[in-house]
Amino acid sequence: MTRLKGRDTHMYGEIRLYSGSSCPVLAQEISDYLGVPLSGRDLIRFPNENQFCRLHASARGQDVYVIQSTASPVNDNLMELLIMLQTLRLDSVGRLTSVVPYLCYSRSDKKDQPRVPIAARLVADMIEIAGSDRYMTLDLHAGQIQGFFNIPGDVLTAFHILSAHFQELRDDMKDPVVVTADLGFAKKGRNFAAKLDMPIAFIEKRRKSNETKAEAVGVIGDVRGRDVIIVDDEVDTAGSVTQAFEIVKKQGARDVHLSFVHAVLSDPAFERLSKADFKDIVTTNTVHIPQDKVLPNMTILSIAPLLAEVILRAHEGRSVGEMFNE
Repeated sequence: MTRLKGRDTHMYGEIRLYSGSSCPVLAQEISDYLGVPLSGRDLIRFPNENQFCRLHASARGQDVYVIQSTASPVNDNLMELLIMLQTLRLDSVGRLTSVVPYLCYSRSDKKDQPRVPIAARLVADMIEIAGSDRYMTLDLHAGQIQGFFNIPGDVLTAFHILSAHFQELRDDMKDPVVVTADLGFAKKGRNFAAKLDMPIAFIEKRRKSNETKAEAVGVIGDVRGRDVIIVDDEVDTAGSVTQAFEIVKKQGARDVHLSFVHAVLSDPAFERLSKADFKDIVTTNTVHIPQDKVLPNMTILSIAPLLAEVILRAHEGRSVGEMFNE
């Protein structure tokens, strides 16, 4: 049953949902939640790797949402998003919103050495230039990326979804403690721990030379004899979280759980996660995980109800902050 029945559609016409090719399952879940069918479009890749988009029907004057994550293949998915946005803008839609559950290049958020780009700013500029009036995304790696956009947006978090999952498991856990994979995630980690009313500990990293990555060397806090939840915003190659697993185990931790929002999971992430003896791995579907890559101890929580509710509130001009008592 549609959640829009009997509601005013406002100045932008009706909600229209378009899905890119990166997260069709998530887009369908959003569609089902809202009771709004996905609008038809053709996405074509020519032999020369150029991409093409054609709408099945006009969306002129409508309130349009394009759902496309920009994980691997990153540049193909990003270009597909931009082409879809321009196609819809040229069709004279009323308002155009980019719904990007995972925003690529978010680690390139500053010049941390000479003669390097700030690619996250470039991505924000391209989304705006392609025609987007607004954007939605989740759990940016760096909060300052919000300032790269000159258009309004909703930067959401899925950590309340993850914390609610662990709240249900809490009674079966022994003296649980939240551990952040590095000190850079300390603030979000504290919020996650506070939500669960658990203490927090931190993995300490040190860089042995200018040429090597920082390595986990110890844990700041007490984990001995306790169940541990290692938390991070995204897992790429899984090096940091598997190092964190080894450190807390050496310090006497009992069961170790892993929780993160964005399952980027570049090689050799699956191999590393398979070898690590995590009690469970809890993530979300901001990035599509093929069924053959879903590990036996992996739980994937859907962000579709969150995004669908925010789309509905944006369409109706209602507060998004009220969803989180803000």
